[in-house]
Amino acid sequence: MVEPTRRARLFRMEEARRQIQRQLDMIDRQITRRMTALIPRLHPRQTAYRRGKSPDPGAFLERYRANLAAITAERQPEIDALTRKLARQESAIAALLAQLEPEELCA
Repeated sequence: MVEPTRRARLFRMEEARRQIQRQLDMIDRQITRRMTALIPRLHPRQTAYRRGKSPDPGAFLERYRANLAAITAERQPEIDALTRKLARQESAIAALLAQLEPEELCA
């Protein structure tokens, strides 16, 4: 039978991993929300033909990508730190699971 402390440690490690993943998901939702709010401002003011010249269809996409890169760059250090922490947690959980025997995990 597995020690209660080992199972408790595994549970705490998995909960910490879920919490870090929730933080990363929250950052992703915040970036998406900011980009959604910016979309109306990214459209060109003049969308009709002007002096026989058609509007540039790729301009909106360029502005969107530039703003997305800027917003993501603001949060990149935080994203990188959380990603590294998540990788460490996953490797620690894998190591603990490798130590436990299959019967112990089912109990």
